Amino acid sequence: MSCRSCPRACESRSSGFCGVGNRVLVARIAPHFWEEPVISGTRGAGTVFFSGCNMRCVFCQNREISAGLKGKAVDAAALERHIRAMLAQGVHNVEFVTPSHYALFLADFLETHRYEVPVVWNSSGYDSTAVLEQLRGKVQVFLPDFKYADAALARRYGAAPDYVQTAREALEKMYALVGDTVIGDDGLLKKGVIIRHLMLPGQPENTLAVIDAVHDFAKGKKVLFSLMSQYTPCGDLARFPELQRTISESELESAWSYAAMLGLEGFCQDLASADTKYIPPFSDSLSDAAK
Repeated sequence: MSCRSCPRACESRSSGFCGVGNRVLVARIAPHFWEEPVISGTRGAGTVFFSGCNMRCVFCQNREISAGLKGKAVDAAALERHIRAMLAQGVHNVEFVTPSHYALFLADFLETHRYEVPVVWNSSGYDSTAVLEQLRGKVQVFLPDFKYADAALARRYGAAPDYVQTAREALEKMYALVGDTVIGDDGLLKKGVIIRHLMLPGQPENTLAVIDAVHDFAKGKKVLFSLMSQYTPCGDLARFPELQRTISESELESAWSYAAMLGLEGFCQDLASADTKYIPPFSDSLSDAAK
């Protein structure tokens, strides 16, 4: 049976691109304190890190779960039980991280399970608009990355030559679903879209093109932009020598200055974030991961 959870539209989920088959794999359910301030707040985002991925970014910092599939298989009842336990710790939201290849499962899950806090969809931006429509009224905050504005880079680094157009269409759909950003009196995001961009070393043209694309998209809309400098060389990058360093101060300053000049509002990550200590610990046991 074919799978339509993400834009890959694989012929069979059991042998699909994401590699998870018919399982739902989760590697961590726990408070997370390193998101944007309007997401993490003071008590943390309530993150659910899913294993597997519908992309193959060669620089992925979460490689052990995205490609290595480290994690525990859960059903809807187990997922709900762990989320409720996490909510009892006072987190500000329920944040699904790398959820795109489980989108149909999660659309059904959220039909039954509703929360008193916002649900956050934290994805690569490589999402199906048809499936996103099924999240209407179920997800309040979209937190997509806009990784590439260059199709050649998307093919070389992410194995997704159609990424640029797909991500553009997904952004439009996400905004159509939740509208303008709304920040409460507590400083936390209640609904809206934050568009992230992870800068890559030696690719300033890509970053500036992404900023241009976000600027064009944001006209007449109230959305936020988050420029991320946390890139840390991970995995086997022997074929990609240009990716074997962190972001320079001049690269970050130039990009953020350009975004500010265009009037984009949002966040700029500190260079100190480029450290493996900020990569969450993952586990095959959710009880261990939540500690």
